[in-house]
Amino acid sequence: MNNFGTRELDVVVIGAGQAGLSAAYHLRRAGLRPDRDFVVLDHAPRPGGAWQFRWPSLTYGKVHGMHSLPGMELTGADDSSPSSEVIGAYFDAYESRFGLQVHRPVDVNAVREGEGNRLLVETSEGTYATRALISATGTWDRPFRPRYPGQETFRGRQLHTADYPGPAEFAGLRVVVVGGGASGTQHLMELAEVAAETYWVTRRPPVFREGPFGEEQGRAAVAMVEERVRLGLPPQSVVSVTGLPLNDAVRHAREQGVLDRLPMFERITPEGVAWSDGRTVEADTILWATGFRAAVDHLAPLKLREPGGGIRVENTRAVRDARVHLVGYGPSASTIGANRAGRAAVRSVNRLLDGVGVPV
Repeated sequence: MNNFGTRELDVVVIGAGQAGLSAAYHLRRAGLRPDRDFVVLDHAPRPGGAWQFRWPSLTYGKVHGMHSLPGMELTGADDSSPSSEVIGAYFDAYESRFGLQVHRPVDVNAVREGEGNRLLVETSEGTYATRALISATGTWDRPFRPRYPGQETFRGRQLHTADYPGPAEFAGLRVVVVGGGASGTQHLMELAEVAAETYWVTRRPPVFREGPFGEEQGRAAVAMVEERVRLGLPPQSVVSVTGLPLNDAVRHAREQGVLDRLPMFERITPEGVAWSDGRTVEADTILWATGFRAAVDHLAPLKLREPGGGIRVENTRAVRDARVHLVGYGPSASTIGANRAGRAAVRSVNRLLDGVGVPV
């Protein structure tokens, strides 16, 4: 990849997932030219955002709440095809249709203060001096793996959802799945069909949601996550405050005992896991379905974090630096939220470029 030194632009978008592509689309609609006025940088090897890394058994029909990108619907998809293929092909077609000219693979190492009120975006292909930054890096690159006593002594295999290859590799094995979110239940329902034994362990009792999940419930869930971000606390996912949807597959799994939950164990042993009351379970694999954290380490030189550990954001703008917008962060970490955040960020960036934005 050519290294061009330092290049000046109006806007740099980091990430070409749902939020990044939405932002790029609205930048084009606002009259900015791809690769001349703005650039989209993506460290992934191909189009598809985090979807391209999902396990093959996660078919498109199993995906909950996938919203089309602005300006181009996703239609005619085969529900039985892997979501990584369906959404990857859709993102690829979207980039081509709107001529977004995404640069990949490009690693963004750091964003620093530059001269003339510009930010310096240091990347593997050179440095960009930009007037505004839209960070759409999501969470997939920062899987959260909790630590428990004895973890290093376990003789079996430990892996995270980010590394989950699908159920075939676990045939005939005893598997402990840790985590009460949607990915944990999906893993359990798949593994129960091939594994010798499965155990579900969560810190808190899971909450199953019956009935429709409409706009009112959605707004309430987003507001809860938004409040944390407004206070400068690390964001929770929107899914974490909505509960688990109780569909037919989940009902069947509960009837079969697949989703019988155990409280969190106290320690990990060479053979499995153990609780404080003396109970033990032998296992060949511990699968950590324990979620992800926001991938914002590249912003560390700007000192945007609050004492609470998060970046305080109003709408999409970082409170400590009006040139920086975070999309797909906290309340916008859903496909429909990412679409809206991309549009909102571009509106604010346009005001900044026109000289009427909030001063830094």
